[in-house]
Amino acid sequence: MSQSDFRTLALEACRQRLHPRARDAHKGDFGHILIVGGDYGMSGACRLVGEAALRSGAGLVSIATRKEQAFAMSSGCPELMCYGVKKPTDLDVLLARANVVVVGNGLGQHAWGSALWAHIVSRDLPLIVDADALNLLAKKPMSRKNWILTPHPGEAARLLNTTTADIQIDRLKAVQALQKQYEGIVVLKGHGTLVASAMNTPDLCTQGNPGMAVAGMGDVLTGVIAALVAQGLSLLDAARLGVVAHATAGDKAAVFGERGILAHDLFEGIRTCLN
Repeated sequence: MSQSDFRTLALEACRQRLHPRARDAHKGDFGHILIVGGDYGMSGACRLVGEAALRSGAGLVSIATRKEQAFAMSSGCPELMCYGVKKPTDLDVLLARANVVVVGNGLGQHAWGSALWAHIVSRDLPLIVDADALNLLAKKPMSRKNWILTPHPGEAARLLNTTTADIQIDRLKAVQALQKQYEGIVVLKGHGTLVASAMNTPDLCTQGNPGMAVAGMGDVLTGVIAALVAQGLSLLDAARLGVVAHATAGDKAAVFGERGILAHDLFEGIRTCLN
């Protein structure tokens, strides 16, 4: 699919689902996202996901993280509702409120993160699976239809039990193999991000730039996609539009040069794109 066709599909999804907001709208109309992650020393990833989701129009964003980090995260961005969780059952009240769950950003692969991951996949909520959750999935593969996987080439290699070099040699083959094995929607990030589903030829995004090769950029993309799912887009439309908005914002951020762009520099561009 050409870049223009991909943009057209994404923008059509935007027009159909992201209408001007009613004057009597309230936060409950725009979805409640639960983000699970942020093991010790990795809280920044969750915060980037959460802020990106809010900038993309989500009505409510909760974060389940380590108790020791919850207060600092809320202080840095008071619009985020942050909760300390110690064991999997601590998630149950939060899961009951959410209509989409993001899992993996800063989650870690130790006992705490692994237990939370296992608890989450036992539920039937739509999931956005990123970062360490993808690595945990690679260790114990499963498939489901109601999730979006967002691997970078290294994570894709682990999911397919191959090498990063092999993924990069034929990215189209890789994203199709990922979708066939794990189902749902797969977003293979990198130069020429690909979006694959069971029913469509994978979409290719040729926007974006090398300045986006910086820590946290994938967390921002995950937050954008989650917000679009929360606002009622299908998983495929949310992935398509999220990729386009994220890449477009990255190009806007690079107007004064690619070197030195930070992930949070995309927030205003994402907000502009989605309006």
